Amino acid sequence: MGAPLHIAILTGGGDCPGLNAVIRAVTLALARECGARVTGIERGFHGLVARRSRPLAPADVAGILAEGGTILGTHNRCDPFRWQGADHSAAAVAYLRELGVDALVAIGGDGTMQIAERFEALGVPVVGVPKTIDNDLPATDRSFGFDSAVAVVAEALDRLATTARSHGRVMILETMGRHAGWIALEGGLAGGADVILIPELPFSLQALAERAQAVELADGGAGSLLVCVSEGVRIDGDLVVRERVDDAADPVRLGGVGHVLRERLQPLVGCEVRSTLLGHMQRGGTPTAFDRVLATRYGVHAAELVAAGRFGRMVALQGAQVTSIPLADIAGRSRPVPPDHELLRAARGTGVLLG
Repeated sequence: MGAPLHIAILTGGGDCPGLNAVIRAVTLALARECGARVTGIERGFHGLVARRSRPLAPADVAGILAEGGTILGTHNRCDPFRWQGADHSAAAVAYLRELGVDALVAIGGDGTMQIAERFEALGVPVVGVPKTIDNDLPATDRSFGFDSAVAVVAEALDRLATTARSHGRVMILETMGRHAGWIALEGGLAGGADVILIPELPFSLQALAERAQAVELADGGAGSLLVCVSEGVRIDGDLVVRERVDDAADPVRLGGVGHVLRERLQPLVGCEVRSTLLGHMQRGGTPTAFDRVLATRYGVHAAELVAAGRFGRMVALQGAQVTSIPLADIAGRSRPVPPDHELLRAARGTGVLLG
């Protein structure tokens, strides 16, 4: 009988609720499935470069199901293939070999999956687990962390609605999402937004102003309007860029479109316009029950793929079924909101202005 499998696990990219639930599920399922030994790589792919890791036994993952963030830490800048002006991939692979690792489970978004595919090409057996609050990974209907972010948006809109009605204001809420509008769309629907603006659909400032003016007139000057806008929405054809981080996988950091929209809209309406930026509130806190269950399902399926020797694949949710797809099929691709998506029809059907 050979030695038990030795599996490394890391969390790459930004943090989100549900990461610890995956770490827990992978560790417990591998121990149960094949008696595997698990090592956690600290701070994502940076841990492979900095040679930072620690053992993970079932006792080490007890009590972390509902904990936000990641007990292993993460890093959203370190791509070993181009970190600080050099290619550290050979050293990273050598560290995995030195640890005696048989396979790597990489949890992350599109950037993590691209790096994972490149490690697979170097001979490192890899299984990917999709993580992004943006829900923009292709071939999977849902990534864990998204439902938790949507819940934050919905609660924020609930709170903004009461103060908007009290003062007769237009309240603008800016969400994350990069170049995909899933968070703003689903969060806006859940929170009863009157207007939802997403990157996939162009919008008219005049149409938005007319909607606000109509509400003012209908309610004798005391009406209110809730606007949910995704950070990737273009104003006059341009993205609103908060900053550029040259050494990051995604150097363009969006943010501030809600403030710009407020400035453009205010002169066109009679009521006061206010803007709120949720930012990293959408990443923090405990995962929803849905995300805890989804993350657990993903972690168990990843462990099953490892035990079966099915590498070079990413776990995915398609319909009600957890399955897997080749990493090569998703690396470098994204999933915007389709123009005929049912959620858009639901929004229009309930009178939401989408542009």
